Amino acid sequence: MQCGGFRDETAIMNHLKTFILLAALTALFGAVGLWLGGVNGMLIALAIAGAMNLFSYWNADKIVMRLYKAQIVDEAHPNAMVRAYVTDVVEMARDAGLPRPKVAIIPSDQPNAFATGRDPKNAAVCATTGLLDLLTREEVRGVMAHELAHVKNRDTLTMTMTVTATIAGAISALANFALIFGGDRDRPGGMIGTIALMLLAPMAAALVQMAISRSREYEADRVGAEIAGDPQALASALQKIEAHARRIVNPTAERNPASAQLFIINPLAGKGADNLFSTHPATGNRVKALLELATRMGVPVRAAPTPIPAAAVTAPWSGASVPETPAPRRGPWG
Repeated sequence: MQCGGFRDETAIMNHLKTFILLAALTALFGAVGLWLGGVNGMLIALAIAGAMNLFSYWNADKIVMRLYKAQIVDEAHPNAMVRAYVTDVVEMARDAGLPRPKVAIIPSDQPNAFATGRDPKNAAVCATTGLLDLLTREEVRGVMAHELAHVKNRDTLTMTMTVTATIAGAISALANFALIFGGDRDRPGGMIGTIALMLLAPMAAALVQMAISRSREYEADRVGAEIAGDPQALASALQKIEAHARRIVNPTAERNPASAQLFIINPLAGKGADNLFSTHPATGNRVKALLELATRMGVPVRAAPTPIPAAAVTAPWSGASVPETPAPRRGPWG
């Protein structure tokens, strides 16, 4: 009963934090719109940003999966490791009350994973081949349960493709309108104030959007740990992923930094702190929260994970029948 109460309280606080951040983003849009473009300019900017994001809403999963060369896999895949990965994802989705998602692998040495899609019925979860190479089966389950939690919480809608993107995009559009058509010299602050707002408003919107992303990562950690039933497996996986992501470049993510917030760990190897400019919480903070959750869930405590140097991490899956991935890798598995 105590654990259930804790879960409810944590969920309420995480959702409240997201609501407050969304309210702040909306208030910022209203203030900037009235200042730079008046009511008409504000409505025009919102319409343009909304149209752009409506397109993303219907095509987000296809765009992202094509960008990262993700390939759909199923239980018939020739690689035993991939078959087990698919089986585990399908099983956890069923246990979480979710429709079967598309399951994909991405040909990348950097260990990472993400979820995409406009709703649970159109969701896809993706893991890199580097992730499957690096982690134990239990750790992969923990990571993919985190991604299923994003699907369950509809974070791909709230955080990535529509709500925050539309408002932030509208603010940027207003700033561009002011840059192209000029500002109103008669308003308080004159042209200098207008220029300052043009530069600062999109930055402020981006900061709020990043804060929302960090908040949703904490919530996905919590829900994902409950789906997998093992918070410590996810905690261990996060540390291993971060250790490798810092030294293995993901060229696609580097060319498309806006997609970084999709991943479970920042693929751009950002700073390890919950700072204003980070789309992901500090891994140490996430691990601490997961271990506290494990205690409250009554999960038997194993040795607490400690930061692991990337060069020291080797974690083949249990079972000698899993074939090794050839190197250099020319494409997805098998």
